[in-house]
Amino acid sequence: MKMTACHSPFRHFAFPALLSVLLYPSFAFAETDIYIGISGSRQFKKTSIALAKFLPSEVSSPDDMDLAEQMREISRADLLFSRYFDIREEPVNPANLSVEEASLDFWKKTGADYLITAKASSRKTVWTFSAKIYDLAAKKTVMEKFYQGKKSGERRAAHLFSDDVIMRLTGRLGIAHSKIAFSNNSTGNKEIYMIDYDGENLVKLTSHRSISLLPRWSQDGIRIYYTTYKYSNPDMFEIDLKTGKIKPFTTYQGLNIPGGFSPDGMAMVMTLSRGDDPNIYLLDITTKEIKKLLTKFGVSSSPTYSPDGKQIAFVSDRSGNPQIYLLELETKKYRKLTRLNWCDSPSWSPSGEWITFAGRETPRENMNIFLVDPSGSQIRRLTYQAGSNEDPSWSPDGRFIAFTSTRRGKRELFVMDLDGSSPHPLTELKGNSYTPNWSP
Repeated sequence: MKMTACHSPFRHFAFPALLSVLLYPSFAFAETDIYIGISGSRQFKKTSIALAKFLPSEVSSPDDMDLAEQMREISRADLLFSRYFDIREEPVNPANLSVEEASLDFWKKTGADYLITAKASSRKTVWTFSAKIYDLAAKKTVMEKFYQGKKSGERRAAHLFSDDVIMRLTGRLGIAHSKIAFSNNSTGNKEIYMIDYDGENLVKLTSHRSISLLPRWSQDGIRIYYTTYKYSNPDMFEIDLKTGKIKPFTTYQGLNIPGGFSPDGMAMVMTLSRGDDPNIYLLDITTKEIKKLLTKFGVSSSPTYSPDGKQIAFVSDRSGNPQIYLLELETKKYRKLTRLNWCDSPSWSPSGEWITFAGRETPRENMNIFLVDPSGSQIRRLTYQAGSNEDPSWSPDGRFIAFTSTRRGKRELFVMDLDGSSPHPLTELKGNSYTPNWSP
């Protein structure tokens, strides 16, 4: 494969690891089996919820019963994963759906603040799902929702209901309806896939039979942009998830790698080489006009917008080994945030409080996941002695981080809390997975 972006052995070496996936697909690190987190995660006062048995709309319908049980299982898992709630369950209660005073008193005695009840109906092509939340102290309904759709949308309805519960009872956005896009090579080629946040509902999006990596979601969650060698050059392609159409988006000679979107979704920061060293460009999504943001800055890549759209974080080898830098878009002032041996793939948290990135402190270490604050005064290491950990991406609520890890041998998708605790594999897939990106 002929590359025009680099002109010396040093430049090839200085590419951040994120670009090395494109240049050297077989690149891998050694791994071990131990991992730890750090203390300091945000604590939330949990609300106690009684989760009644979800019932079929028609008692004699096996399909209705199966749908009701499925909806309850998904909703229960979503609510538990959110860490906002204590779930109270009493499956032997004979009046699961009753809202008579005696039944509400029964649930209140379990220590619950609220009660959730639901009914489901499944027909040949359409299902319905209705649910309510009761305030047990006030003995009144505080939320009532109705969902209807085709068979393929059953899981999404349960996820949306879970997020509605979270918003109603905590005032915070839920992530149960979110998805993660990533690359996987189980077919023998790296293709783009999409999966629900809980590791279910895997969908293969591309069949290029080539190298496809680095998916990035549009701000509205309708499109995914990624880099592919489908036509031999690393072009950027666009997937329209509503229509299923896939088409080239930018096809400049050399690297075309999507970065992060501006808050209004109208601009993207991206990496272009155009026959020279990779550099950071600003791309107008509508007109496709590009503007070079850095001059005489060495190899620079992996840009990510701050939540307010005023700054970008990126990687550059300006000082030797690749480090994380910040650029103020209005003033063009920049500053270096890190001084590690190697840094790669920064991702700015939705709150703006942290930037997560992959890096290593010494040349002999594997890659690990870190946090750095925008001032550069605090750096926290989130993974330790657990294989190679790369490509971190924030959940839309900023409470979790998706990343890849080789701690179990092959490269897999993992999710952990923002403080590095509770790391767990997202799903069991064949092949190796790369470059996850969490949807809005």
